[in-house]
Amino acid sequence: MTKRATNRAHEQVSEVLGEGGVAVDATAGNGHDTLFLARLVGPTGEVLAFDIQEAAIAASKARMEAAGCAGWVKFFQESHAELAHRVEKPVDAVMFNLGYLPGADHGVITRTEETLRALEAARSVVRPGGVVTVVCYPGHPGGDEEAAAVVSWAESQDGEVFAAAREGAPFLVVIRPGDIPHLEP
Repeated sequence: MTKRATNRAHEQVSEVLGEGGVAVDATAGNGHDTLFLARLVGPTGEVLAFDIQEAAIAASKARMEAAGCAGWVKFFQESHAELAHRVEKPVDAVMFNLGYLPGADHGVITRTEETLRALEAARSVVRPGGVVTVVCYPGHPGGDEEAAAVVSWAESQDGEVFAAAREGAPFLVVIRPGDIPHLEP
């Protein structure tokens, strides 16, 4: 059975992030990845979560409060392209889940130019041995262009290991120094 791209991203992040760690959810959405990160870092860690939509921030905050994790998550209602301005120390992991907010206006999507700026920012804040995961969603307006740009950007990273598992949509792109375990479909 093929694993979902989001599950595979979680596996990659779990390898480098633990109690007391620091992580960024570059696209908070409904808070699923934010909660995953918050549970990994625990109360001695920190998660920074970004989203441009007020509804996404509200949904994510509610999810954190219900899970008892709100105390170690900071929210920013702004573009993921601004994450380098908010991160004050090296992070263990940065997660992106591109596209649109499920259940909301599908016209509000992540944009290629901002995503590329955000990837550069993520690369500048992730610690050696850390990981950046990007779940790409081709197939919606703007999604094919954004996914192709993410893959092109990842392939261009000198000294970085790149892996993409593209058996359909969505697919996962992983960027981290050192060896990346083979991504099983």
